[in-house]
Amino acid sequence: MRFLFSLVALLWVTGLSPQLTAQNRATGNADATVELLRELSNAAGPPGAEEPVRAIMVPRMKAASTELRYDGLGSVIARQGSAGPRIMIDAHMDELGGMVRRVTPNGLVTMQMLGGWLDQALVDQRWTILGSKGPVRGVTGIRDIHVVPAEERGRVYPRNMLAIDIGAMTAEQAAAMGIEPGDPVVPDSPFEVLNGSENYLGKAWDDRVGCAVLIEAMRRTAKSAHPNQLFYVATTQEEIGLRGAHTAAEAVKPDLGIAIEGGITGDVYPGHPEETQEKLGAGPGLFLYDSSTLPNRKLVTLVKATAADNHIPLQLDLVQGYGDDSAEMQASNGGTPTVNLVVPVRYTHAHNGIMNRGDFDRMVDLVVDLLNHLDQKQVDAIRDFAPQTTQP
Repeated sequence: MRFLFSLVALLWVTGLSPQLTAQNRATGNADATVELLRELSNAAGPPGAEEPVRAIMVPRMKAASTELRYDGLGSVIARQGSAGPRIMIDAHMDELGGMVRRVTPNGLVTMQMLGGWLDQALVDQRWTILGSKGPVRGVTGIRDIHVVPAEERGRVYPRNMLAIDIGAMTAEQAAAMGIEPGDPVVPDSPFEVLNGSENYLGKAWDDRVGCAVLIEAMRRTAKSAHPNQLFYVATTQEEIGLRGAHTAAEAVKPDLGIAIEGGITGDVYPGHPEETQEKLGAGPGLFLYDSSTLPNRKLVTLVKATAADNHIPLQLDLVQGYGDDSAEMQASNGGTPTVNLVVPVRYTHAHNGIMNRGDFDRMVDLVVDLLNHLDQKQVDAIRDFAPQTTQP
């Protein structure tokens, strides 16, 4: 790998401290969870180049586990407990991004996009290229309003017309900056606590918000007794086909799976009312359907009951055009009951998304409470598909 290890080192922080007051959370003062979310969001980790994210995840996962290992695609598998049903709790480390396709003679950089980008999200945006000599900043340019004909001003620039301007004037200058084909590219969008609110602006909430839930839940379950083998898994290459979840599930062989993802809100640009039902700040979500997975109905019932028992607001959603790691867990080990839990996010698959801290905290509570409800009897009941007979 050609990435600077100094960049990785910059993304490493020390262990977590207890959460502070809502006022401190809103301002971001001395709140370790805010700092964790900041580092995860700012970390550069497109599919296949998740090293900086893994450097943040591994020390925390190792500190809260009895065993830590990796699969062949770089997913991190941390285990708590040595007996009982095998529960896989999953979030993916990679984000939407790209890689350098070629450098033009005049020093511009073209991209192969990685993941599901809208073309209108690509124009006039800042990017970071992870070159051999360190990060290189650039921008996808846009034609000047003064020369664009009136009939073209409302059109979307297709991705094959875009290039990243890194300030180089020749291909040789770009090479001197350490740029070559295959180098990873990510959005350049720093984390911000949004104007003193409990809403956090940043890139890659799909699925760095899930990674943070994984860390927080893992820290809490490490201190409690539970009759399960918990496998906390941070996967790779989800955005290009759920690849890390496939190999990780092969390694874990789960009896039950829980995916933790970024959800999709419909409270700003609603479009058609059937597209999505989630709202920012209204609590964690539960997917009843997406294009890749149907959740196990008994597990859905347990999630609903757990949320109700613990007074956690729960949003239900069904989304087309969405895939998640639960699909690969579901198809593993001869068939595994799964569910996909989501922290609502505005503007996913774009440079700038917004998550809500209350939604995040309630999701951590829900995951921990759900894991505490599980044991061998409960998992066996969820996995039992035998028809129920009635007495005459």
